[in-house]
Amino acid sequence: MDMDFSVQDARVVVVGGGRSGLAAAELLVARGARVTLADTAPLVPDADRLAALGVRLAPGPHDPADFTAADLIVLSPGVRPRQPAIDAARHAGVPVMGEVELASRWLRGRVIAITGTKGKSTTTTLTARMLHEAGVSVTAGGNLGTALSSQVDASRPDTLHVVEVSSFQLETTDTFRPWIAVLVNLSPDHLDRHASFDEYAAAKARIFANQTPEDWAVINADDPGSMALARDARARRFDFGFDSSLQHGVTIEDGRIVRRDRLAGSALVPLSSVRVPGRHLLADVMAAAAVGCIAGVPPEAMQRAVEGFTGLEHALEYVGEIDGVRFVNDSKATNIASAQRSLESFDAHVVAIMGGRYKGGAFADLADAVRGRVDAIVTIGEASPLITDALAPVVAVQHAGSMSEAVRRAFAAAQPGGVVLLAPACSSFDMFQDYAARGRAFKDEVALLGKAAGGRRV
Repeated sequence: MDMDFSVQDARVVVVGGGRSGLAAAELLVARGARVTLADTAPLVPDADRLAALGVRLAPGPHDPADFTAADLIVLSPGVRPRQPAIDAARHAGVPVMGEVELASRWLRGRVIAITGTKGKSTTTTLTARMLHEAGVSVTAGGNLGTALSSQVDASRPDTLHVVEVSSFQLETTDTFRPWIAVLVNLSPDHLDRHASFDEYAAAKARIFANQTPEDWAVINADDPGSMALARDARARRFDFGFDSSLQHGVTIEDGRIVRRDRLAGSALVPLSSVRVPGRHLLADVMAAAAVGCIAGVPPEAMQRAVEGFTGLEHALEYVGEIDGVRFVNDSKATNIASAQRSLESFDAHVVAIMGGRYKGGAFADLADAVRGRVDAIVTIGEASPLITDALAPVVAVQHAGSMSEAVRRAFAAAQPGGVVLLAPACSSFDMFQDYAARGRAFKDEVALLGKAAGGRRV
């Protein structure tokens, strides 16, 4: 908690009227700021409630005068930090920070921050469940669910805040210092916003920037990119990985997740308790267990949390079965690396629905995961030509103009015992509001298909 940070009577512009921006505006008003909420959309959500709180609303194109006259600018994660009005404020000497940075300055409890290209939400949720099972006062949020700003008032010295943080949130941090920082993996993503992979990685690395030797860094020891990024971290290390030669951290041994300190190991969770599919989700379980070890969670509490966790919606979510064909929703696989992990969760006879808005990377990198495992690909959205060009030499590819058509084409191409897998490898914004809306559309179409086919849906 920063005892010197105050916004009393300060003129603060919050940019972005999404969940994080609204929470930041409310927090700032409560702390005595004079708040303007600027959003390029013509209508601001919850406008009447915000106006009643005294928030000035500035919808539509940004007025640079609002920004240069401010004492502080607070950015929502979805707002690009480099744009004319914000740059003008910086040039005028106005401080600019993100919503997570703002909230962290007033938290009284310690922060467990979790980032990575794939698996952040699963690791965040399971970590919070483990702490809860151990009787710890815990909140979960950030990029997942509840904005950190809305947790400030409930924060106590004994509270642990488990926070999923994206590259967008981390790039606008300054003093943000997690007690435990977790990097679950690192591969190219969000190259439609970040100028390069190096810029994306640098944003991720900010999770370690303010840590000291009193803090902890939990790193995926199987992931060379993560290990390289954390090389200069000052925090103590307690890693996780499938390589049983790991001397200090969490690994797999004799059918169990174990804690290893030098050469001695102690059992944490039997693999038979893990209810989520796929090697990459098992890695997320190990990451959560590593945090649990640092935080003093007993093995029995870890096991209860793992046994009660069947996964998140839109993350390798089993949807149903029609005439022997299983349907799986991995709409959260919004980049090429996560789509690869999704495909590799199945051995054979996959029909994959892929596509959406291209975020960068090479679809040809999926060739090895597709070859011999995927029977056909059905593409949707703007990236369809790119996917076709990259993967048609490896597997049959066809295009669908809607999710309804994609599900029907995929079912027609599938065989009994096979899987229709939504693994887009792209963002959703060309056709849907977000990945969740895309996943719900997939599930709705599967339900309709089940009724039309007279098949069994469980």
